[in-house]
Amino acid sequence: MTSEQLCELSKLAIEAALDAGKLIQSYTGKDLKQQFKTGASSKASEVFTEVDLKAEKIIIEKLAPSLNTYNLALLAEESTDDGLRHHKQAFWCIDPLDGTLPFTEGVHGYSVSIALVAKNGSPLIGVIYDPVKNDIYHAIKDQGLFKNREKWGFKHESEDKTFYFMCDRSFHESANFAETKQFLETLSKELKCDQLKVLHQGGGAMNAVLTLSQPYACYFKYPKATLGGGSLWDFSASAALFAEAKRPSTNIFGEALDLNRKDSTFMNHQGVLYASTAEISAAIQEFHTLLNS
Repeated sequence: MTSEQLCELSKLAIEAALDAGKLIQSYTGKDLKQQFKTGASSKASEVFTEVDLKAEKIIIEKLAPSLNTYNLALLAEESTDDGLRHHKQAFWCIDPLDGTLPFTEGVHGYSVSIALVAKNGSPLIGVIYDPVKNDIYHAIKDQGLFKNREKWGFKHESEDKTFYFMCDRSFHESANFAETKQFLETLSKELKCDQLKVLHQGGGAMNAVLTLSQPYACYFKYPKATLGGGSLWDFSASAALFAEAKRPSTNIFGEALDLNRKDSTFMNHQGVLYASTAEISAAIQEFHTLLNS
């Protein structure tokens, strides 16, 4: 696909994210009936509401004309995977409401996440909309990273010397959490940070954005034998942002994320690792190796 085509498709994805975000915000503070998916590994991943479904419908209707025009497939969280993502040149990867649990609780950390992913699994476009702060982040392959449609750089004149550890609630409650936190406290001191701060209320997309926006931060998920560990739609958009920012977004072994996994939509097989620097990423990879030796 040409750079002009990617630019046009990014505009379409931004419009879809903003429209879905407007719908989501219209439900803020309302009493919503929670429904639960079967086979999910945690409450955060199993809960969904009518808002998820309505937001997804808005996004799909906006993106639908592009499917035939550009020979694209579509993968969305609340819809059945038809497998066309393995045959088309690229596919839309949609999470209409990433972080449904924080949304129902009325706390920051939820977003709309839309990505365009090539058949080989490389991210081409990423769009993440934060309805709470009304911030829209997007990236286009080889065209840069943007916040609110302006080039997004990373100027930390008055650097926050806090080391931020973003994690999912399920990880915060896991058996490895205490040991992992202790390791990160040690790493934080080695980096001459003032403190380690753990944040565990957001969805995957906003956890990644927060990691990207800080000079010292990480967000990762260990591999596990059972299904879960987030899904393709949780990480595809943020992977595009990290790629354009030249920041590490890999699996737990430092390899490219498998964003078009053939046998599943889950990411449990290789884990996920986002970090604000290559040094932090390498340290976490080494710790994971030692943890499993």
